[in-house]
Amino acid sequence: MKRFVPFVKKDPLVAVIRLQGVIASGGRGASLNDTSLAPLIERAFRKGKPVAVALVINSPGGSPTQSSLIAARIRRLSEETEVPVYGFVEDVAASGGYWLATAADEIWVDDSSIVGSIGVISAGFGFDEFISRYGIQRRVYTAGKSKSLADPFKPEKPEDVARIKDLQEQIHASFIAQVKSRRGDKLAEGDLYTGDIWVGDKAREVGLVDGIGHIVPKMKEKFGDKVRLAPYQVRRPLFARFGMSLIDAGIGALEERAIYARYGL
Repeated sequence: MKRFVPFVKKDPLVAVIRLQGVIASGGRGASLNDTSLAPLIERAFRKGKPVAVALVINSPGGSPTQSSLIAARIRRLSEETEVPVYGFVEDVAASGGYWLATAADEIWVDDSSIVGSIGVISAGFGFDEFISRYGIQRRVYTAGKSKSLADPFKPEKPEDVARIKDLQEQIHASFIAQVKSRRGDKLAEGDLYTGDIWVGDKAREVGLVDGIGHIVPKMKEKFGDKVRLAPYQVRRPLFARFGMSLIDAGIGALEERAIYARYGL
């Protein structure tokens, strides 16, 4: 009640942003992307004068560009408002999910949280032998010799593989730079950027996180027992609200399930 009474000091407020799911520019399901998260993140930093923003992360990764955009937005608002950011990992913060975690000034995990996978992956299928078996011809016409890169209906070309790997190395370098800029001297010596993952306190030993800690006790430890937590989360919409069919929703769920399965989840 006292929050509505003028001149009475309010209990400290921590805005809690839940970042759960695969990171993607759009499409199926309730994926995390900068467009959908932007207004939510803005409100979290500016509404009610929070003493901190907490990120609750449960993401196996996804789009490196969207990961970068979301993390950059969080950092910009943190600096503009002078509000610190604390990250709390649930099941997993891997690949792009860990990129999001680096937006926090401190990262806390559960004993069983999976962290890391600082690398870049792309995957697909080759159908060239399948279609030739059934007498199907693939006809593609392009202007620009690199326009039809890694066509799944044509035999794999060494030059296409080399080009994809070059693109991956560039993205990987950006990811590494982000980790180093945010974790700095906390990082242990050695190669942490092979795509490997760590669990719980092992992640602390290599400097990717700050320790074992859960959001409520940690926020009480920092801001007192009367701290208030205000949740912010992108709601999973009804299929009809986006014109999404049940088939599209099912495919989206399978894709998300496959990405989580990389980490045994």
